[in-house]
Parts: sequence; C-alpha cells; structure tokens
Amino acid sequence: MTTTDLPASLISTLPGHYYTDPAVFSLEQARIFETMWFCAVRSADLPTPGKFRKVQVGRESVLVVRSRDGELRAFLNICRHRGAQICTEDSGEVRRAFQCPYHAWTYDLEGKLIAAPNLTKMPDIDRVRYGLVPVHLREWLGYAWVSLAEEPPSFEHEVMGTITDRLGDLESIDHYELDSLTVGRRITYDVKANWKLIIENFMECYHCATIHPELTEVLPEFADGYAAQFYVGHGAEFGEDVQGFTVDGSEGFDKLPGIDEDQDRRYYAITVRPTVFVNLVPDHVIFHRMFPVSADRTIVECDWLYTREVVESGKDVSRSVELFHRVNEQDFEACERTQPAMSSRAYVNGGVLVPSEHHIGEFHDWLRQRLSH
Repeated sequence: MTTTDLPASLISTLPGHYYTDPAVFSLEQARIFETMWFCAVRSADLPTPGKFRKVQVGRESVLVVRSRDGELRAFLNICRHRGAQICTEDSGEVRRAFQCPYHAWTYDLEGKLIAAPNLTKMPDIDRVRYGLVPVHLREWLGYAWVSLAEEPPSFEHEVMGTITDRLGDLESIDHYELDSLTVGRRITYDVKANWKLIIENFMECYHCATIHPELTEVLPEFADGYAAQFYVGHGAEFGEDVQGFTVDGSEGFDKLPGIDEDQDRRYYAITVRPTVFVNLVPDHVIFHRMFPVSADRTIVECDWLYTREVVESGKDVSRSVELFHRVNEQDFEACERTQPAMSSRAYVNGGVLVPSEHHIGEFHDWLRQRLSH
C-alpha cells in the first residue's frame, strides 16, 4: 500500500529501514546529535572543581567538567597528542588536571596543555592551541546542554522555543524552578529499541488505555487517546478523586512554590528534540534524557526532581517515582516489542498513524528534512 492508497484518516509512518539501518543511524549522529543542542548532564551532579562526567554525543565522547572558576566546561575526550581517550570511566573526579594515560600529556580544567614529557624542550608548542578541543555548553533548567557544531544553532530558538511552542510561553516552565530542584531518584534504562520509537511513543496516547492502567487512573482523559502534547498549552487534568501524581492516586507533596492555580492538578508533557522529555506535575518534575547507542539500542536516564526540602528531609518519594517508573517500563517494553518488526517485509513501507497520532507526522517530516541536508 502506498500513501496515495490511504484513507483520509490515516497517514504513513517512516519506512521500517529508518529504525534498523546503521547508515540511517550514522546520518542521524552526524546531522542531528552532532549539530543540535544535546542535553548531557544534570549540573548539580558536578558540584565541585574536578568533578566530571563522560557522555556520548553522536560519534563523539565528550567530557563535562566543573572547572576551577566554578563554571562547567565541555571538551572532546581526546588527547591532542596521539588521540587516546583521556577518560574511560563514565564519571569521576580529578584533583587539578586530566592526564592522558598513554604519554602523560596533561591538561588543566580549562583545557589548556600544562605538562608533557620533555615539553620544555618544545617551546614552539602553543599550549592553548594544543589543549583539549572545547565544546559549546549552555546551562538551562538545571542541566548542561552541549553542541558539537562549530557554530551552534540558536539555543533560544531550538531549545527554549520548543518549550514555548508546547506551553504557549516560556514563563510557564519557570514556575517549576527546575534549576533549584534536587534529584530524588534516578533510574537508567537500557532499551533495545531505536530512539525514534521512544520519541513517537512519548508523543502519543493512543496506547495509553491499553498499556497504562495506573496513568489513565490518574489522568482519565488519556484513556480517550489524545496526548496532552497534541494541544498547545494544555495540561491533562487529574481525576476528581485523585489527590496526587502517585501510583495509587494518593497525596503527594506540597506543590512547588512557583506553581500557579492554572497549573495545579495538571500534567504537562514536552518533547525537546532530539532526545529530551520533560514531564511537569505540581509537586515534582520528571526529566528524561536519551543517549542513542545504535540503531536498535537507546540508554534512557530518567530523573525525578523534587524540592530540596523533600529530598533532604528523607521523605518517601517511592509512590510518585513508581507511577512513572511503571509508565517507562510499559512504554519501553512496547518499543522493544515493536523494534523487531521494523525489519519485517510487512513494514518495508512503514505503518500508519490514526488521527490522534497525526502530529507524529510532523516529527517524521522534521527528521527527513534534517537528514537531507
């Protein structure tokens, strides 16, 4: 069946090879992950100078580090001498400098080359030019976002603008004060599915009545199949008997200080391309970051963010964590169930989207446009 054969209610998805072909994934790395703003790390995870985290952005290994002046900086994780990786561990702390374990070229936390065997006998070496290669970094919502592009795209347009497009204005997300919140729980999921299947799943709620009984109990409108993201500024309303965004609908915590009356008892979901999901509820925020590994594998790191008072007092966050943890497991199982079929002859021309999923077609158009440049 071709797109011209479809009834008006249906539009086509991407063909199956977009989810399985390593060549497509390589294009995505080069033209999406390595050119856009990529959310790398929670800023508070690197509280003191020398704390670092290694993240994979497209085909590049990137070090994000707290420098001596208290600022976050990012560099390619590559020694300028012979190309060895500076750090192989995912995270850690150095006292004052990074040292390549191969030939001991040493770089300070601002990336400058400060020492190497016989370096004093090579006075013509520019220690800044032969320092670590810097990566553009912006902090927003309490996270460090990096861009590998030589000239990064407008952060205001590509990241902040996405929030505005979804909520209707930028001020609405400021009410949640994400940068002041604290990670109450972090769960990392290893999902055996293409990153786009996860994006598409998050964008629609046609599946919600089928696989999310706990979520539709809390947010009854989701049982009708229309995701909150379908409407600008719309937040899904809690059910009448629901007290909080918890696995059993029981009471959560005091609402975040900046939440206004219109945002109370509502859930907002936002997709920030390419790899971030933001979920806003009155007393906490759930923040997903995806790290695509291959055409059929994606690491998803999910943070549950609460006020500092909730976390430091040791209050039990398990009921609110459990709700979206179940949603995650249900969603990722569905994506893993779908991934093998992407290489089937039945999906060579793709599948179809029903009316409540038609907005996913815009995501597919965006993806094709990015890959064609």
